[in-house]
Amino acid sequence: MTNRYPLWKYLIIAVALVVGLLYALPNLYGEDPALQITTNQGDAPSAPVRQQILDLLADEGIAAKGSGVRDNHLLVRFHDTEAQLKAANQVGLALGRQYTVALNLAPTTPAWLRAINAQPMYLGLDLRGGVHFLMEVDTQAAIKQAMERYVNAFRTQLREERIRYSEVALNGHSVQVAFKQAPVREAAFQALRNEYPELTFSADEHDGKFQLTALLPQGEVQEIENLAVQQNITTLRNRVNELGVAEPVIQRQGGDHIVVELPGVQDTARAKDILGATATLEFHLVNMSHFPYEGEPNQPVAPDDKVYPERDGGYVLLKRDTILTGEFITDAQAGFDQQTGGPEVTIRLNGAGGKMMNRFTSEHVKDYMAVVFIENQTQTRKVNGELKRIRSRSEEVINVAQIQEPLGSRFRITGLDNPRESHNLALLLRAGSLAAPISIVEERTIGPSLGQHNIDQGFLAVSIGFALVVLFMALYYRIFGLFADAALFANLILIIAVLSMLQATLTLPGIAGIVLTVGMAVDANVLIFERIREELHAGATPQTAINAGYAKALSTITDANVTTLIAALALFAFGTGPVKGFAVTLCIGIVTSMFTAIMGTRALANLVYGGRRGVRLAI
Repeated sequence: MTNRYPLWKYLIIAVALVVGLLYALPNLYGEDPALQITTNQGDAPSAPVRQQILDLLADEGIAAKGSGVRDNHLLVRFHDTEAQLKAANQVGLALGRQYTVALNLAPTTPAWLRAINAQPMYLGLDLRGGVHFLMEVDTQAAIKQAMERYVNAFRTQLREERIRYSEVALNGHSVQVAFKQAPVREAAFQALRNEYPELTFSADEHDGKFQLTALLPQGEVQEIENLAVQQNITTLRNRVNELGVAEPVIQRQGGDHIVVELPGVQDTARAKDILGATATLEFHLVNMSHFPYEGEPNQPVAPDDKVYPERDGGYVLLKRDTILTGEFITDAQAGFDQQTGGPEVTIRLNGAGGKMMNRFTSEHVKDYMAVVFIENQTQTRKVNGELKRIRSRSEEVINVAQIQEPLGSRFRITGLDNPRESHNLALLLRAGSLAAPISIVEERTIGPSLGQHNIDQGFLAVSIGFALVVLFMALYYRIFGLFADAALFANLILIIAVLSMLQATLTLPGIAGIVLTVGMAVDANVLIFERIREELHAGATPQTAINAGYAKALSTITDANVTTLIAALALFAFGTGPVKGFAVTLCIGIVTSMFTAIMGTRALANLVYGGRRGVRLAI
């Protein structure tokens, strides 16, 4: 028994350590408070605008540490957060709504590390500071709104088709229509069933009245609930952009809750104003005598016309009269044109909206129609030298399309550049306003000083735990204890490297997972070393004891770690928020600790003791 590793195993360990060290290094360089500035199209500001920003900072006496363009945005670095916040107010006021000014923490990672895509891990809200909202979506209100649209549409259609009814009433997830005669009910049944195939119709007789019941199937109910939450998430995400927040978290939690986390934001009043803003959509006819529009935005136009800015730049002259508003839209889905294969968006209106659209478009075939996105919001502006929050109304054209034929309750918007644009437009059409009311059920504000305190305390906990474990192992197991200490150090490097490579977010519970992993990482070595001592006491030779210690303890180590890994995966799958952060670091730590504790320490033991006869093990 010689206990030697083949060369390829040493190479695997060496490569893992080198890669781990390289991708863990960016976390040592720290971060600078910075402003991340982009245009509304997602591009970096032009050179003149960049110079304008730097001149403004110099005039205001705000010292910038440096600036440069990276990943399609301008990054201006500062020495401290005080200068960063002051600069954000001044630059935001100077640039206006055409640019997004986001607070950010810019890594100071050297270029040679960025060249291999080595980046530091993200810090969670509890480590960085910011605002946390837990919002509840009233999905029952969304269902009620959908059913009320059916009630109104039924009344409109029956009146237009001259079908006399006694009553149209809402009853939970169904609409009940009463008639005085059975033949009239049958006529209504044929008319409504053809128009609303998604509903389940049934007929019965009660108290001398002939009733027709239109039931919304459970699958459609769940679809409305899911769509309401999804639309609200999209709307909130669009509104968060107004806050200028880098790396916001907006995600669904459970069936009807939405978590909104805004790192770096401390003004909860402003956050509430923007998240609670109202938005809507309007359809207008394009003034064909001035299309495309070549005049100035402030140029006088006819009283019944108005100049609107386009989202992609430029302006378009529209008729002031509204064709219809977004409240008539019941659905919008992205897809592909069956004839051309190009991307399109299919829009569905309720009955009343479909009639209005049909009447209008029948008279304007080959003309152009524009979709205007209108949002009421709160902005910070300088008034008489003071910063004040002022409510404002923004209007912009998100799409202009030609009317190819008379439109009804369903029509398509074509002429889009790519599937991503059609998908975003469909979401935007559905998210013009909140699909259902939302209420804030939980609110937390974490200051940046508390976040830094959490980082300091977490680092102290890891350091103390690591130092105590290292000291104990070195004193109790001597040379083999040093092997375990080296493996423990390598394990920490690999955990940080994996978190950085995955661009995972480190939270305070995540730090707790790392501390727990430090203790668990030496468990495997304790089992191995105790097994080696037992073999030595039983009279085995040193080389045989080393081999038996690692071989016989492997099954126990594997069982213990696999069961813990299953529990960690369950926490990740079913947990939320902080629980997931703990589960992520625990899963990574279990895998890396098995690699370092078993393969790593065995490699060191083989290097020191392998092939030596008559050696005395320091264990």
